[in-house]
Amino acid sequence: MLDLGFVRANLELVEAKLRARGADPAALLGDFRALDLQRRQAITHAEQAKARRNELSQQIGALKKAGSDGAAAAALMEETRALKEQLDNLDRGAAALDEQLRQSLARVPNLTRDEVPVGASEADNLTVKTWGEPRKFDFTPKPHWELGEALGILDLERAVKLSGARFAVYMGAGARLERALIGFMLDLHTRQHGYKEVLPPFMVNSKSLFGTGNLPKFAEDLFRCSDADAAAASRGEYMDNDHWLIPTAEVPVTNLYRDEILDWARLPISLTAYTPCFRAEAGAAGKDTRGIIRQHQFQKVELVKFARPEDSDAQHERLTRDAEEILEALNLPYRRVLLSTGDTGFSSAKTYDLEVWLPGQNLYREISSCSNFDAFQARRANIRYRPAPQAKPEFVHTLNGSGLAVGRTWLAIVENYQQADGTVVIPEPLRPYMGGLDKISRES
Repeated sequence: MLDLGFVRANLELVEAKLRARGADPAALLGDFRALDLQRRQAITHAEQAKARRNELSQQIGALKKAGSDGAAAAALMEETRALKEQLDNLDRGAAALDEQLRQSLARVPNLTRDEVPVGASEADNLTVKTWGEPRKFDFTPKPHWELGEALGILDLERAVKLSGARFAVYMGAGARLERALIGFMLDLHTRQHGYKEVLPPFMVNSKSLFGTGNLPKFAEDLFRCSDADAAAASRGEYMDNDHWLIPTAEVPVTNLYRDEILDWARLPISLTAYTPCFRAEAGAAGKDTRGIIRQHQFQKVELVKFARPEDSDAQHERLTRDAEEILEALNLPYRRVLLSTGDTGFSSAKTYDLEVWLPGQNLYREISSCSNFDAFQARRANIRYRPAPQAKPEFVHTLNGSGLAVGRTWLAIVENYQQADGTVVIPEPLRPYMGGLDKISRES
């Protein structure tokens, strides 16, 4: 969330940044100046009424102490009672205006950094790095859904029977490859990159989703749980205990420190977590319907950092490199893309996407988004630190990125390591996690 004082002092800049994102400032902020002025006037009038009430209380006390007649004190007491009613109305009015401003700011996305290219969509993204040479095949490479079915390691048809569209069943060596990737990624991030592993809940409350910026704007992209006891459910009565399935580990891991003040000496804090992720994909109807590119449930290893503001740019570069090293260790060609203003996520100030080469589809596909949120999430979740022992707390900067999306790494391996005979070679770093298996064939 943006700071109210900053928006008030830099309204024209905020509006320009919103337009660069393709957003309508008036639709998000309304008449901000008028609403903010009403709020400040209500607060001023309330403070004036409180001051007058205190003055009257002192006068009444002085009259009683002096033994003056009760008529004068009674008149002052009557004015005090009238002021109390007026003050209650002013406080309610100020609180209502304050809530209007808060709700307005809750809908406003983060301001992108000046170095983020201005553009309307992904077509305006800027490729800043390319690594690895796509393999030259002496046969026509197949997409992962054909290979997976032929090898018996991916069953999409039975997944539809179990759960509907956009789900997958991994079988045999396919299931083991998914598990191997999770272990490999966590080991690399904890043993070489210095992250602490976390295993968080897979369900969170609304406050957590608000903190990372998923609520209120993206509720339709989430799965909400209805909690009820069996007897109530049999009567069609459901008790909502505020549980949502997580769309990414970013949500619970970032909110670990919600409403806390962190020790300056502990920063940066680097955490990694494996979780399943659940997304309704309400805004993606008809998109990427083949294979496992866009699923309602998928696995991911997430990287989350809490940093001092002056260090967050360097930590963003470091986090992105940590994700890239997974791709390099697996020898998967990729490129790093700086997202344009129109393609940058709601909470992010600056995002790099890592896109892996998929020969079976002849394109690059996003496999990780690495973002610096500045203080946007920390302000929503109230995560602060003290720059010095007696200093006033300030908001930390939060960062996160996929390290990596496991399912997309799985399909990238299947497509990049496929052989002419239909088998798939296991990259060497994963073989210890596969019990020494070096190739996936129909029999494996």
